[in-house]
Amino acid sequence: MRSLPQVKVAGYSHRPSTRRKARKLTVGLKIFNDLKASVASADLVILATPICTFENTLQQIADSLPAGCIVTDVGSTKVLPHKWAEKILPKTVFYVGSHPIAGSEQRGVEFARDDLFVQSLCIVTTTSKTDRQAVQAVTKFWSTLGCSVKLMSPKQHDKILASVSHLPHIAAAAMINTENINDLKFAGKGFLDTSRIASGPANIWADIFFTNAANCVAGVDGFITELQKLKKAIKSKDKKQIEKLLLQARDKRGAFIEYKLKRKELIT
Repeated sequence: MRSLPQVKVAGYSHRPSTRRKARKLTVGLKIFNDLKASVASADLVILATPICTFENTLQQIADSLPAGCIVTDVGSTKVLPHKWAEKILPKTVFYVGSHPIAGSEQRGVEFARDDLFVQSLCIVTTTSKTDRQAVQAVTKFWSTLGCSVKLMSPKQHDKILASVSHLPHIAAAAMINTENINDLKFAGKGFLDTSRIASGPANIWADIFFTNAANCVAGVDGFITELQKLKKAIKSKDKKQIEKLLLQARDKRGAFIEYKLKRKELIT
């Protein structure tokens, strides 16, 4: 690991093909085929599987985790992982939630990059019961990898991410499913850009929506409200109202881009 050369990385996958790729790409010092063995000497364990597998994974590794070990994850929802960790992990093991806002729709160890987290945002989630030293350790870990770290509660995280991450995927999937496959042959780069995230792995996103259902539904309701405003203006041929809504969106996006550029969270 370039940013943490003193750290020894070990990995686990239940798929033999993934283990073979990981060994070939030397992504870790050792790649295990046994989950319990992979965590037996760990100081930090990072769960990077579909969220609905977390509960079972925690149950499998709980007795093998050494005292003082910290467990975190890279999942896109946080309320349920915090509940599962509190229920399952021994008192000598500490859980802190992590959500690095980085990556793409591509999936697989072959798409790993050692600069993935440079100038990215990472949300670290805590509750009143979260060990403070564990929070500091996890924050330092992500900061060392290049992330700007923001602390918040699991509930706040899931509400915000439903709007800015989960809703866009829902909208992209719905937009693609609305179109006739033959008509898509005439789509240009704008359509490709807008629909890109619909190429994400279905099982990962199904877990995200499932574990953050109420917030996702609220986001969809808000989106429908805005669509109805545009629909009404277009249907009534109210050109001024159409322009007003489009300008509102353009200005808001402009302010968002400016904010991200100032914080160096976008690479131009």
